[in-house]
Amino acid sequence: MNEVPASLKTVLKRLRLSGIVPMLPDRVAYAHKAKLGELGFLELVLQDEIDRREHKSLGLRIDNAGFEEEQTLEGFDWDAPVSFDRDRVRNLFSMSFVSQHQDVLFLGPVGVGKTFLACALGHSACRAGKQVLFLRADALLKLIHQSRADNSTERVMRRLLAQDLLIIDDFGLRRLNPQQSSDFYEVIIERHRRASTIVTSNRAVDEWVPLFDDPILAQSALDRLAHNAHQVVMEGPSYRENQRPDQPNAPAKPARRNRRKC
Repeated sequence: MNEVPASLKTVLKRLRLSGIVPMLPDRVAYAHKAKLGELGFLELVLQDEIDRREHKSLGLRIDNAGFEEEQTLEGFDWDAPVSFDRDRVRNLFSMSFVSQHQDVLFLGPVGVGKTFLACALGHSACRAGKQVLFLRADALLKLIHQSRADNSTERVMRRLLAQDLLIIDDFGLRRLNPQQSSDFYEVIIERHRRASTIVTSNRAVDEWVPLFDDPILAQSALDRLAHNAHQVVMEGPSYRENQRPDQPNAPAKPARRNRRKC
């Protein structure tokens, strides 16, 4: 079979199976060579379509997540001189914390790999079929603030709350104003025990309360977050020093992804 008949293409298109067409001649040749029967051949091409759709769906989930770089578990430097509970982190990659609607806090100084591990967990969640969204804390709060100008707040909040996993990066860099305190509180409270949230921060949790305009809001949000979270404290020197372009064997910087807004 050198060419797929036009009539068959039309049938496949009506069934929304046009993705089968490019590989069909090769699959026919393979079926002849492997002496597959009709049902075996049908299973083969339908499995191809399942694989193609799953790969496309994964790509869309990763694009929609808004990761800045390709950071996966396979690329993490486990030999870096950073101390943290490695067994606990490896266990997080089972994704059971997502199914149980638990949270994760990565805490520690700049450059120890907090964001890397958070994004790696996000990638794993995408591969597990979960909806993920990555936002820096300042971008998250700015997004909610700007949504009030065009009356899209409900839509933005609905998307933030709908994610199976929301990753909030670099929380605590600066003090929150009254509206930001309320917005952050709203996100944490609404997601509590309904979906999972990962937060990375250079500050310990007990240093977060003074960041809020209202200490009551702070205590309410942080009590829920901290007591439902796997807390991973990371300590050590910044390994970004070894990634400078002038350092020998410095790895090439991964390509940045296009960011999508809510």
